[in-house]
Amino acid sequence: MKIITIFFGLILISMEIFAQDKFNLRVALDGSGDFTSIQKAIDACKAFPDTRVIIFVENGIYKEKLVVPSCNSQLSIIGESADSTIITFDDHFSKINRGRNSTFYTYTLLVQANDFRLENVTVENSAGPVGQAVALHVEGDRCLFANCRILGNQDTLYAAGRYSRQYFSNCAIEGTTDFIFGEATVLFEDCVIHCKSDSYITAASTPEGKPFGFVFRNCKITASDIAKKVYLGRPWRSFAKVAFMNCELGSFILPKGWDNWSKPENERSVHFSEFNNSGPGASTSQRVPWAFKLSEKEATQYTKENIFVPFGWEKPTEVKWYHDNL
Repeated sequence: MKIITIFFGLILISMEIFAQDKFNLRVALDGSGDFTSIQKAIDACKAFPDTRVIIFVENGIYKEKLVVPSCNSQLSIIGESADSTIITFDDHFSKINRGRNSTFYTYTLLVQANDFRLENVTVENSAGPVGQAVALHVEGDRCLFANCRILGNQDTLYAAGRYSRQYFSNCAIEGTTDFIFGEATVLFEDCVIHCKSDSYITAASTPEGKPFGFVFRNCKITASDIAKKVYLGRPWRSFAKVAFMNCELGSFILPKGWDNWSKPENERSVHFSEFNNSGPGASTSQRVPWAFKLSEKEATQYTKENIFVPFGWEKPTEVKWYHDNL
């Protein structure tokens, strides 16, 4: 399927933002900006704006539990630097104590709005290895994350939303158990995925019928010294889809590669695939027999246009919502 255009483009490239100071609000801990709190800046933004709203955040450690509600669409939060502009909080499953679904309230940053962009920022759940503790929880559609660090342990990144499309470019994401999970369609491109212990990188819950789930392209998969046995993924739900393409895989990746979450019936419905990976963990000779080795022809289908196929109601525009040259 040939896609010509995708609606709601990201209008400003980051270099233009800094060169022309085209931001609407500035956040600085020392009081020199419009706000000292990122949440207060978000709350001050116009609801459902006609043009993109940009919040610039100066370096600092912001201990905040943030929500970008659905009314704050077309919002960009641009940090001064990824290493030093840090949003952190320490909620976790036991601390929240809201029953079986407590995981979904542990976020440091919750994005419910469409057309959200985060750049040059660290989002951290600092609770430590104490169970489920989400750093970034994204529900909005057409959300883009560039040059960010997403840090945590179990369940670091929750890519939520049945109809959500998300793009991570040049990001660092780390964690332990199932630290990238959810039902969204997500492309991770030129990212570093860091495994902090023996466990599972992904736990996709892709809905039945979705053409793509999680796609990792040109990524580097690294691990700490204590991580020796890491799976590429296991299915949180029965139709999970995950692909690793042109990625560098370390020796800590288990030869079998994938796990069925103790449910053999999942082997008939999941789609776990690999193509042209490199490194000591890339050999597919001992992969589970139900995993897929993509052919070159099959791999050509994994384009941005196909992965982020429109739903049909978008209006055409010349600007795509993701950038090809971030």
